[in-house]
Amino acid sequence: MPKKKQDTHSAAALPPAPARPQPITETIEVNYMPYVMSVIISRAIPEIDGFKPAHRKLLYTMYKMGLLTGSRTKSTNVVGQTMKLNPHGDAAIYETMVRLTRGYEALLHPFVDSKGSFGKQYSSDMKYAASRYTEVKLDPFCQELFRGIDKDAVDLIPNYDNSMEEPVLLPTSFPNVLVTPNKGIAVGMASEICPFNLSEICDATIQLLKKPNSTIEQIMQFVKGPDFPGGGAIIYDEETMKQVLSTGQGPIRIRSRYKYDKAENCIDVMQIPYTTCIEAIIKRIMEMIKEGKLKEVTDVRDEIDLNGFKLTLDLRKGTDPDKLMQKLFKTTPLEDVFKCNFNVLINSVPRQMGIIEILNEWITFRTECVRRELKFELGKKNDQLHLLLGLAKILLDIDKAIRIIRKTEKEADVVPNLMTGFEIDQVQAEYIAEIRLRHLNREYILNRLADIEGLEKEIAEIESILKDNLKLKAYIANQLVEIKKKYGMPRRTQIVDAEDIPDTPVVETVENYPCRLVLSRNGYLKKITYQSLRGNDKNEFREDDGLLQQFEADNVTELIFITNKGQMYRAQVNDFNTCKASSPGDFVPSVLKMDTVNEERPLWMFVFKGNYPADHNLVFVFENGKGLRISMSKYETKAPRRKITSICNTDSPLVAAFYETKPFDILLVTSKRKAVSIKTSLIPIKATRSASGVQLMAVKGGQKVVLCCQDFAERFPKLGSYKKLALGSAGATVSEAELKEADK
Repeated sequence: MPKKKQDTHSAAALPPAPARPQPITETIEVNYMPYVMSVIISRAIPEIDGFKPAHRKLLYTMYKMGLLTGSRTKSTNVVGQTMKLNPHGDAAIYETMVRLTRGYEALLHPFVDSKGSFGKQYSSDMKYAASRYTEVKLDPFCQELFRGIDKDAVDLIPNYDNSMEEPVLLPTSFPNVLVTPNKGIAVGMASEICPFNLSEICDATIQLLKKPNSTIEQIMQFVKGPDFPGGGAIIYDEETMKQVLSTGQGPIRIRSRYKYDKAENCIDVMQIPYTTCIEAIIKRIMEMIKEGKLKEVTDVRDEIDLNGFKLTLDLRKGTDPDKLMQKLFKTTPLEDVFKCNFNVLINSVPRQMGIIEILNEWITFRTECVRRELKFELGKKNDQLHLLLGLAKILLDIDKAIRIIRKTEKEADVVPNLMTGFEIDQVQAEYIAEIRLRHLNREYILNRLADIEGLEKEIAEIESILKDNLKLKAYIANQLVEIKKKYGMPRRTQIVDAEDIPDTPVVETVENYPCRLVLSRNGYLKKITYQSLRGNDKNEFREDDGLLQQFEADNVTELIFITNKGQMYRAQVNDFNTCKASSPGDFVPSVLKMDTVNEERPLWMFVFKGNYPADHNLVFVFENGKGLRISMSKYETKAPRRKITSICNTDSPLVAAFYETKPFDILLVTSKRKAVSIKTSLIPIKATRSASGVQLMAVKGGQKVVLCCQDFAERFPKLGSYKKLALGSAGATVSEAELKEADK
C-alpha cells in the first residue's frame, strides 16, 4: 500500500491566531515604564556626584587612559575608548566631551584640557572641529574627582558586556553637583542646576559640617547666588534668591554687562546671560531696527576674537547709552531668566531639593567615600606594619635567619622553617624570604624598622578618625579648605541689588516730521514727506485703484482704521514706511495683520488723539441703507489694545464709517444710481455697539448702497436734488457723468 503523501500546506493554510488585546495599563507597565525609568536614572538626571552617566563614563575612561598626568591625545582616541563603557555613537560621546572642555567655556572649572577648536557656549553658529583634529587630556582639577577611587572609595560595577568595570559614582572631594551646571530633560521631569562659586560652596559645606542645623539665612551669608562662567550680572532679589536656595526652584534674572566707548560712540557688550547666545541677541536687535523701534542703533556686529566675547552696538549721535541699554534689557535677550530646578538622583530616586538638602546628601555620600578610603589605607598600613614587626624579630639574630635558609634543603621548606625558627606567621616569613641577600644586614633592617613608629601613629590616627564622626567631618572640612585654597576663584557674575536698578518705562523714540497721508480704496497707504513732494506731488495708483482719503499729519500721529468686517485697528504713522507719490505705498492689511483670507480691508481712516470723548461719535452706513451712530466712549478699553473687534452690528456689510466731532452731510448712492444726502445729526445715537441701525434711505428692488462719502459738493453738482430732511426717503437719480466724476 503506497504511503500517504503528507499535506505540507495544511499548516500554512490555517489562519493566524488572533493577537491578544493588550490593556493600556499593561502596555504602560510593561513597555513604557521601563523606558521612563531608564531615561530618568541612566541618562538625563545628574546624581549626587554632579554627573550624568555619559559624563562619568567619559571622564573615567580618560582617567584609565592615563590622561590625568600624561600628554594630550587625539579626541577620536578618547571617543573610541569610551565606547567600551558607553555604547552610543561617536557623535554623542564627542559632543559630551566638548561641553566639558576649557575651550568651550561652559564650566567655571573645566574638566578637560583641550587644544583645537571646540566652539563656544555663547555662540550657536561657532561649531566645534571634528574629533580627529582636536586633542584633549584631563585638567589637573580632575584630581579632586578621582581622589580615593583606587582605594575602594566607591563601588565598581561591570560594564554592559562584562569586559571591564566602571564606578557607580565618582568620589568627588567637593560638592561638584552645585559647582558644575547641569541640564537634563527626562520623561515627566527635568533638571536644571545653575553653577555656584567653588569657594562659596566650600565655605557653606564647612558651615554645615560644623553646624548641621544651619538655616538658609546662615548659608546665604556664604552663598551669594549662582556664579555663571560667562559672567553677567544677577538682579538680586533677596526673597526670590531665598526661595531658589531653599526649595531648588525659581527664576534668576541675569543681564549683560557692557561699557561705553565715548571716542567711537559705541556700546561694547562684554558679557551676556548664560542662557542665551550672541546670534539670538543680534537677531532680535536687527528685528527692532527693521521695525523702526530701535532708531538709536545704526549697526550691530559680532566682534568675538581671541580676546574673548564682544558685541558692539554703534549709536546714533546724541543717544544716551545707559537709557538705551535699559530699553534693550527689557526688549532683547540681553537680559534673560535662568529657571532653576534642582532635581538630583539620590539612590536612584529623583528628588527636588534646596541647597541645604543637596549639601547634606553630599556630606553623607562623601563621608561614606572617605570612610571606605580610610579603611582601605588602614588595611594597607596594618599589613605593612605586620611585615615590619616580623622583620624586627630577625634583627635579634640575623645569622640564625641566614643559617636556617642555608641549611634548608628544599625551597618549599624555607618559609615553614623561618616560621618555626622566629615564631612568625606565613606572610611575615614570605616577606623575609624574599629579601635579597645584600639586604640581610643590620643597617638595612634598622632603616626599615624606623618606619614602625610612624606607621603606628598613622594607624592610630586613622582609627581615631573612623571612630569619631566629628573628626571625620573635620577631615572632610580640611580637604575642602585645601581645595578652596588651590582652585578657588573670584566671582565672575556680579551681584546687583534689584532696588538699585531704575524701573524706567520703555519709551519708543520716534523721529517726528510733517508728512502727507494718502489712503487708496484698495487699502494702500502712502506716507510722503514734504521734501519728496517738491516738484512731484501727483499721486499715482494701480489700474483698479483710486483715492479714498488724503490729509496732512506728522510721524507721531495716531491713526484709527475701520474695516469692512466691522473691526477697529490702531496704528501710528511711524508704523508705515515713507515713499514717493508715484509709489503704491504700504498695504495696510499686511502692516496691521488684518484677516486677508476673508478680504478684510480698511474703509476709513482718521486721526485720533488717544482719548474717547462722549460727544464724539462713529457713524456707520450699511449696504441695506441703514446707519447708526455710536459714542466713542463705548470703545474705551483699560489697556491700549491695537485691535478692537465687533465695533458695530454687521448683519449687513459695512459700506462706510466716519468720525464725527460735529454734524456734517453724507451722501449715499445705491447700485441703481439713486442718491440721498442727509445730515448725520438725523441719525439717532445708539447705546450699545450691537444695536441695529435705522433706515437712512429707501432701498428697494434688489438695490444696495455702494457709495457713501462726505465733502462731496465738487463731485456732485446737483446737490440740491439729493438733500433730504427726513430719514427713509427715496433717492434722486444720479447721472452717469456725475458717477464718473466722483470716481476720479
